[in-house]
Amino acid sequence: MFIHGDDDHDLGHTVAGWTGTGLAALGFGLCGFAMVRSSGLLALAGAAVLALALLTTWALHLAGWGKPSGPRPAAQWSWRVRDVTARDGHDACLGCRLAGRRAPRGQVTERSAETAVADA
Repeated sequence: MFIHGDDDHDLGHTVAGWTGTGLAALGFGLCGFAMVRSSGLLALAGAAVLALALLTTWALHLAGWGKPSGPRPAAQWSWRVRDVTARDGHDACLGCRLAGRRAPRGQVTERSAETAVADA
């Protein structure tokens, strides 16, 4: 039985995480099938699906359907809860930096659960 502690991260339990994982699994499956069939066309299709997985996951993260690493209030543990702090950028997040969203150094961008739920 899994019991949540005070500092659980629940990393990856997001719409962006599950969607990206599903698309990446499909892309790797196509690449593997391309190896068995010796098909360059299938290998390119698999590579295209992998690129789509990357871009889709990134877009969903920036739209608030991915969450930053680290502890969050219990109200934000569900994968169905959108992260309203994504528009400001997450501290030390490569995806946010690549999109030009930079949180000020040392500033915690996560708001309290009450504020985040009220903004949703």
